Amino acid sequence: MSKTLTSFALVAVLTGLLMALSLAVARHGYPYGAIGAKRLDGIADAGTFIPLASVYFFSALLMMVLPIRAAGIVLTHAADAIFWAMIVLFATIIGCLAARWASGQGGILPALLNWRFLFVAAVVGCHLFMNELRRNILLRSLFFVVFAAATLACLFWSFTI
Repeated sequence: MSKTLTSFALVAVLTGLLMALSLAVARHGYPYGAIGAKRLDGIADAGTFIPLASVYFFSALLMMVLPIRAAGIVLTHAADAIFWAMIVLFATIIGCLAARWASGQGGILPALLNWRFLFVAAVVGCHLFMNELRRNILLRSLFFVVFAAATLACLFWSFTI
C-alpha cells in the first residue's frame, strides 16, 4: 500500500511540475507552453479507465479459476501491469488538475467529480484484496461471477448518463 501511495504521489508531483512549467511558458506568450499543456492533458482521459478496467477484471476472473502457478503468471504479467498503469494515469490527471488549480484556473472540481474515476477505485480495491479473494473458496466463486459481470459491463455497456 505504501509503494502505491508513494508512486502515486511522485507521479502526481512530477506531472504537476511539468504542467506548471508548461503553463508558465504559455503565460509568457510562447506557443510551446500551450503544446506542452495540451500533451499533458491528453495523456490520461477518464474514459481510458473503462477499457483498462475491463482487461483487469478479465485477468482477475482468470486468477479466480486458474491453478496457483498460472494465476501467478496472470497476476505478475497482466494484472500488476494494468494496476500500475491505472495508478500512473490517475496520478497524471490529479497532477495536471492540481497545477491548473495552483495557477488560478477554475473548473477543477467538476473534473475531479467524474464518475469514471470509480473504475480506478474498483481496480485498486480488487488488487489490494486479491490474496484474500483467492484464499477463500466461497469468495473465489462469488468474485468469479462478479468479475465476469464487471468485464462484460465494461466491454459492452455504454455507461451513458
